[in-house]
Amino acid sequence: MKKQILLFFAISLISLDCFALQNSNPNIQNTIIRNGVGLGSVIAVVTSWDRNKSILLAIIHGVFSWLYVIYFAITRKED
Repeated sequence: MKKQILLFFAISLISLDCFALQNSNPNIQNTIIRNGVGLGSVIAVVTSWDRNKSILLAIIHGVFSWLYVIYFAITRKED
């Protein structure tokens, strides 16, 4: 339960910038994610750390982001 709450808060804080106040000027294009860490990277790092407990693998999986998230979803084992 604590892992789920921690994951929820981590994703909420990272994605807070995505849903910040939007500009009302129609001539300026709004972007969802600017610079920095994306949602896929956050999920990949958290799941990699939970499974492997390795910083190096977490960084590598963060780079591959959504590819690792899909791989994790396919290969995970139910407890």
